[in-house]
Amino acid sequence: MAAGWFYLACLALGALGSLCVFFTAYWMQYWRGGFAWDGSVLTFNWHPVLMVTGMVVLYGAASLVYRLPRSWVGPKLPWKLLHAALHLVAFILTVLGLVAVFYFHNTGKIANLYSLHSWLGITAVFLFACQWCLGFSIFLLPCASQWLRALLKPIHVFFGASILSLAMASVISGINEKLIFTLKNATHSYKDLPGEAVFANCTGMLVVAFGMAVLYVLLASSWKRPQPGIMTDSQPLLHDRK
Repeated sequence: MAAGWFYLACLALGALGSLCVFFTAYWMQYWRGGFAWDGSVLTFNWHPVLMVTGMVVLYGAASLVYRLPRSWVGPKLPWKLLHAALHLVAFILTVLGLVAVFYFHNTGKIANLYSLHSWLGITAVFLFACQWCLGFSIFLLPCASQWLRALLKPIHVFFGASILSLAMASVISGINEKLIFTLKNATHSYKDLPGEAVFANCTGMLVVAFGMAVLYVLLASSWKRPQPGIMTDSQPLLHDRK
């Protein structure tokens, strides 16, 4: 039964993550004019789509690799490679999202990194880069000692959840900032909640729901990968596999 709930949670997370990306892309296409790569505002439109896809959805999916019951048995190396590869793809998309917004700002002579949204975002990306490099060198390469891995594992897990939380905060503040800028002089201002504002706010709520669901699965003790040779009553998924 516990395994059934787990895979149901995975389906819900997949649906939520897909909706996050779809809603963001639809917002940029329907209300903001679509996409281009010419330094115009259409170049900026890649930024929210790539950041939500990479920094939130793919990052969240990569974080949950070790919660899959199939990863609890057999060699751990394939799951380490999958964990690292998904995070790498997420990071590449995130960097492309940053390139898009810097390209747009520099072309339009707009200042960079002045808002709280940008500070949160660049902090999350910096920590993400450090986290990936540390994880690759310590947990994937065979050169690190077991005591060093045991020492750094709780730190790695803590910053994994913290980076996702920072990414969520950055997305929410970014949505709010975009709506304030674009609807400031519009016929229907942000405070009047036109259709675009309602849709964008719903997109933000989807991102929050996805991120909170990922954090819940990460923190649920019954869904954590067990230590080798240890099985406890707090991990019913192990008992379900008998």
